[in-house]
Amino acid sequence: MNIIIVAAKIGYQVKIFSEAAERLGLSVTLLTDRCHQMEDPWNDGALALRFEDPDLESLPELKADGIIAVGDKPAYIAALLAERMDLRFHPSLAMERATNKFLARQQFQKAGMRTPWHQLFKISENPQTVADTVPYPCVLKPTGLSASRGVIRANNTTEFIAAFLRIRKLLIAPDVRDDNILVESFLPGREFAVEGLITGGHFRTLAIFDKPDPLDGPFFEETIYVTPSRESAATQQLIEDTIRQAAIAIGLTDGPIHGELRINGSEAWMLEVTGRPIGGLCAQALRFEREVSLEALLLRHAVGEDVSALQREKQASGVLMIPVPRGGILEGVSGIAAGKAVSGVDDLIITAKEGYRMIPLPEGSSYLGFIFAHAQEPSQVEEILRLAHSKITVSFLPVLPVI
Repeated sequence: MNIIIVAAKIGYQVKIFSEAAERLGLSVTLLTDRCHQMEDPWNDGALALRFEDPDLESLPELKADGIIAVGDKPAYIAALLAERMDLRFHPSLAMERATNKFLARQQFQKAGMRTPWHQLFKISENPQTVADTVPYPCVLKPTGLSASRGVIRANNTTEFIAAFLRIRKLLIAPDVRDDNILVESFLPGREFAVEGLITGGHFRTLAIFDKPDPLDGPFFEETIYVTPSRESAATQQLIEDTIRQAAIAIGLTDGPIHGELRINGSEAWMLEVTGRPIGGLCAQALRFEREVSLEALLLRHAVGEDVSALQREKQASGVLMIPVPRGGILEGVSGIAAGKAVSGVDDLIITAKEGYRMIPLPEGSSYLGFIFAHAQEPSQVEEILRLAHSKITVSFLPVLPVI
């Protein structure tokens, strides 16, 4: 059996999926966002397709039993290809909505869900004029970026103008290219992430992650995810029901689900839901019965296998995404051994490369690495992750100006 993996580039998450596929006895076809004029420049055998203007007709004849995607834009490409090849996946219209925060808000509203006040503005508009028309506090964000990239809170007109100009600069970059900024009312409350799976329109929750660090701005860098949730059974049911309703509103039908929302009092407010798995290496925080990884579960589902009997392990688990504390050239990370030695830590992985320039949020799009932990209770996992993080020290060299 063959599985197609769609990704913007061949990174560590793609390698984990590929290795999981090989262990399952699946052959892998990689489809990546690269120039088709270059013949296998990295010797990885991947097929080339420009995601900005995908020409599916240019691809060779493909035969596959399933398809999966890593990232939002790849998931939209996977949806297009799945429709063409009659493979199990989310519809392309649903993925178009899911990968555009403004379109998603519209679908949530139509479904009668709680969504913040929001409005779309062109980056060419005068920020001073726009600043006088919005409620405060508010949040400005790109419509298509993930991992809180470009998301900034503004409490007044001065902060709004500064944020608007900062995001505009990000959006005109060649790797982004977006003409719009979404502005919405700031939502107070506790934030949660949900990992799920949809089969034929039937939603199943795989895990609810608490985000114990407050996400109140001015930037919204996520650090710790812990599961199972410490919320009451009633709140957890509200979270599940809200994500299910949101997925239906978007039109997602078959494949992985990653959703985020906020709970304010007894009310659930949707942030986003999309048809791809949790990003980076975070999936390593999830293990299922018989030591089945999330990647293996999703691959088996993609090729048509019934995975409904697989339940998450009973132990609590979590991940700390190591933030980039400031910009500069990464000189090194010390204390890794000490962090790994903390009881309960499964692994501490530095994914950033020494000598590379690191950019923090809101412009940056990556973390320094990841810390994983297991324990009997979620509170213990959180303590372990924070202690392990405190053991490492990151050093930077200044970025020299170009003359």
